[in-house]
Amino acid sequence: MKDMHEQELDQQIKDLNSSRVIKKVTPGKGDLSWYIKWTSCAIILVAVMCRSAPDVPKIYDLVLSCFGCLGWLTVGWLWHDRALIVLNGVLVVVLGSGIMNFIFK
Repeated sequence: MKDMHEQELDQQIKDLNSSRVIKKVTPGKGDLSWYIKWTSCAIILVAVMCRSAPDVPKIYDLVLSCFGCLGWLTVGWLWHDRALIVLNGVLVVVLGSGIMNFIFK
């Protein structure tokens, strides 16, 4: 059910009759993708912090980045967003190969 603000926004867009107005179409809070995307963002931020700390082993960055990208790949799949799927699919493969190289070197 739409709240009053969303209904007013829909009406304003209809009144404008403009193709320049773009309404957000991503699901809101409470949707499964919302939780996955924010968890994945947090994981990727921690991975970047690991990358910038000189004493943290590289494997932490690789593994956390891979999990974060897997989360965003899932979000892309749920949203049917090809750009998210392609980007994060490639990143998972690259990071996965980096993990394998680290383990088997």
